Amino acid sequence: MKAPALRNLFRRQSLETPPATEEAALRSDRFRLDREADWRRLDTIVTMMEKGRLRRIPDDDVLALPALYRTAASSLSVARETSLDQAALAYLEALVQRAWFQVYRPQQGFFSWLRGFLGGGLSRSIQQIWLDICIALAAMVAGTITGWLLVSRDQEWYYALVPAGFTDSRVPGATRETLLESLAVQQDAQGLSAFAAYLFSNNAGVAILAFALGFAFGVPSVLLLVHNMAVLGAMWWLFSDAGLSWEFAAWLSVHGTTELFAILLAGAAGIHIGRSMAFPGARSIMAAAAGSGQRAAQVMAGVVLMLIVAAMLEAFPRQLLGMNERFLIGGSMLAIWLAYFFAVRPRKPALQLAHGE
Repeated sequence: MKAPALRNLFRRQSLETPPATEEAALRSDRFRLDREADWRRLDTIVTMMEKGRLRRIPDDDVLALPALYRTAASSLSVARETSLDQAALAYLEALVQRAWFQVYRPQQGFFSWLRGFLGGGLSRSIQQIWLDICIALAAMVAGTITGWLLVSRDQEWYYALVPAGFTDSRVPGATRETLLESLAVQQDAQGLSAFAAYLFSNNAGVAILAFALGFAFGVPSVLLLVHNMAVLGAMWWLFSDAGLSWEFAAWLSVHGTTELFAILLAGAAGIHIGRSMAFPGARSIMAAAAGSGQRAAQVMAGVVLMLIVAAMLEAFPRQLLGMNERFLIGGSMLAIWLAYFFAVRPRKPALQLAHGE
């Protein structure tokens, strides 16, 4: 019911009120006049939300929505207790019901969630943990440098750092031709699908572990990132020592810009939870963990998608393309991820603004 119709209804009912109930009607009119402006404002906001015009609602109105809803609900409670006129009671019941549905509506469907997730929810969550991303990036850079320095001073560190599955022909002392052959372009994709599945499983395990260890105040996540990147540093030294730095970088870049980015985000998500637990501020530790956990879970959903893309890139284009094409794909993927995650600032949903999130 619109505000003019509401006013006319109240005026008509007031004219029809018997003298015996004039005092009650006067009390009802005073109650309505004191609160009618808030009701009309809430009615306008809810109507625009029902019509899907969220972007046209002023920020002040969006922020005021929870308070206006509580005011209307309180007014409805008073109206019921004091037996105010039926017109006000019916209007408030309808208004509170409509406002409740807009503020606390049931969870959206999967496709609606996916559209919001890919359309800004993921990038928004990643931008909110920028400090943790910086910490994780520093740990990964430190790990790479550490692995390089350890192996350059003592080659026995190579066998301690690099898993046995990667030390077939890629070991210290191998000839340049042998190392170059391990990076060579393959002529067919036979067996590469199984290789993709193995790589996805391995990388997903590292990412999930980096995230899960964050609950121990983030310290194990940092250590895992350092150790994982020390492996990369050791292998990079091996190929660099043979004069194959660019070839190894091209071989790695196809999937590395996606895979390492995913591991970076997974570690940052774990650190984000651990940091919020270590420094909860005025909140309890559990409340801080719950709040950061929701944001980190959204980041991890994106990490899974990135790892799927990385596994396909690692098994097929990297094995079937030359050096220039590998650099082109790797550079393009890096630009895409950076643009999606950081270059665009998605608009915060109206309902999240209303809740103050």
